[in-house]
Amino acid sequence: MELNRKDRAVELHKKGYNCAQAVACNYCDLFDIDEELVFRMTEGFGFGCGMKEICGAISGAIAVIGMNNSSGNVERGVTKKSTYDQTSALGKKFEEKNGSMICRELKGGPDKAPLRSCDGCIEDACVLVEEYLKEAYHGLSEK
Repeated sequence: MELNRKDRAVELHKKGYNCAQAVACNYCDLFDIDEELVFRMTEGFGFGCGMKEICGAISGAIAVIGMNNSSGNVERGVTKKSTYDQTSALGKKFEEKNGSMICRELKGGPDKAPLRSCDGCIEDACVLVEEYLKEAYHGLSEK
């Protein structure tokens, strides 16, 4: 049985992909982008960029928005503002759902309970990516 993208991303995480890789690599096929390249590019975004800052799952989701929205070249048109607007909206939705986008806050600590597990953050990021893609393509069907 084929896994849906959310479940596939969690499986990638369990195989050793970091949170950003699990989300971003999960969508490479939609954009005909080499998964190994995206894996390499997003490696530093895991564990909140290695510093428990912005959640890796959100970083991966932001990479997907860039894969979809960017013109890929300033000569083809400047897409930064619309990409920034879309990533900001995605981040706000994630933060509303989980109470933070900061890895150390999501993971909790000695004096604080976790807000969300890494797998939960990956699932949430994928749900938000799916919503974004459906909006962007008015009903994109899942591969």
